Amino acid sequence: IRCYDTKDGPAVLRLAEHLERFLKSAHILGVREFSYGLETLREAVHAVIRANDLRACYIRPLMYMAAGPLGLNLDEMRPSVGIAAWEWETFLGQEAIEKGARMIVSSFTRHHPNVSMTKAKISGNYVNSVMAKTLACRAGFDEAVMLDPSGYVSECTGENIFLVSGGRVYTPPRASILEGITRDSIIALAQDLGYAVLEEPISRDQLYAADEVFVSGTAAECVAICEIDHRVIGEGGMGPITREIQQAFFMTVRGEGPRSQAWLEPVAAPPTR
Repeated sequence: IRCYDTKDGPAVLRLAEHLERFLKSAHILGVREFSYGLETLREAVHAVIRANDLRACYIRPLMYMAAGPLGLNLDEMRPSVGIAAWEWETFLGQEAIEKGARMIVSSFTRHHPNVSMTKAKISGNYVNSVMAKTLACRAGFDEAVMLDPSGYVSECTGENIFLVSGGRVYTPPRASILEGITRDSIIALAQDLGYAVLEEPISRDQLYAADEVFVSGTAAECVAICEIDHRVIGEGGMGPITREIQQAFFMTVRGEGPRSQAWLEPVAAPPTR
């Protein structure tokens, strides 16, 4: 979850949607006795930001099993929640935001939906991402894109992926991806700008041949991809459509866009006693 320092003070981007996904993830896992509702979690997020005197920050709520015997049966455990927040600037670096990032297609396959719960944002799923990201960085790249079990493009280690071809924006279907809140925001902003956005299976070579490629995520925001597997994408920098979408996104999170009021939740003042 991201909090931005807007012209009107700190505001959390699409907090309700993030917390709804958090609760839905617990439901998908089959956690039965979870006593925290959306409003309680929302108030806790605001309290953590205030307590740390933060403005632009990253917020991470984490459910963990706080009590019960050692084992694997969720019904014998009692969940609790911790929320952390810290100052945040960029994920892939300022140069990547301005000029684009370099990426490799990972040898690691994204989870099969009958192996792990791909629709739940759970820590265990990120082992797959850690392996792919680490190998990509050791090879001199910024990020890795992962294929699904059928060999089609799925997503990156912590971002969703888009390509631009012939003036249209394409993104992989939702079957094997974690449907990012930022992904949803990018789709809405692209459509606001007049671009058609299509969810279709994407092959590896379609990435190579694309006019533009970019990724989106809570941490990464909106970043162009200038190179994949040593192949230059488009003109080798940020393409015009990616730039337009990125500018619309940053305008929104600064509180200056037409969707800002709907998507940004100002950090509430502490309750009076």
